[in-house]
Amino acid sequence: MAEPLIGRLPAFYSDSREMTELFRSEDEEIASAEQALERLLDDRFVLTASVEAIRRHERLLGIRADEAQESLAFRRVRVVNRYSTKPPFTLRYLQERLDDLVGKGRALAQVDLEAQVLTISAAIQNAPLFREVEQTVTALKPASLVYVQQTAVADTLRLREGIRYRRLARETRLGSWKLGATGFTTEKEEVIVR
Repeated sequence: MAEPLIGRLPAFYSDSREMTELFRSEDEEIASAEQALERLLDDRFVLTASVEAIRRHERLLGIRADEAQESLAFRRVRVVNRYSTKPPFTLRYLQERLDDLVGKGRALAQVDLEAQVLTISAAIQNAPLFREVEQTVTALKPASLVYVQQTAVADTLRLREGIRYRRLARETRLGSWKLGATGFTTEKEEVIVR
């Protein structure tokens, strides 16, 4: 609110304590109403919606969100994705959806028409995002195509091989072992082969 209400009245009212307090409390109520109206307008759009509004959208769309693992930004993107998956579907449209979800160039959609196979190669290491990609592809693909997911995580592994063994000497005979009194076996020294 730009100016207090008491400033809009004649100076006569500013001398009255009751009027000053009345208009001060009304100013607080009007500011609160303006904030509620602003929040209501923000909640009408998914990208500026509050947590409660996102929950409402998720309920309408049948999304079960894990608020402990999923950020509000991801939940907003998922709601927008679900609202925007309406026919007609093309391979280009699917690729655009994947680029919006995963990031440009991180997922590739290919169709083998002879084998009737839709292959998605994606570098996804986030489980909620992977589930959302799977749900999007399932919603968009025709029933005649088989969906195949390929992971394309470009990491390198360094392996080091080693062989070691340790002989065990049995300390008991069958039926003579006393539980807790003696060990069942004793370990000999470790031998490094390679």
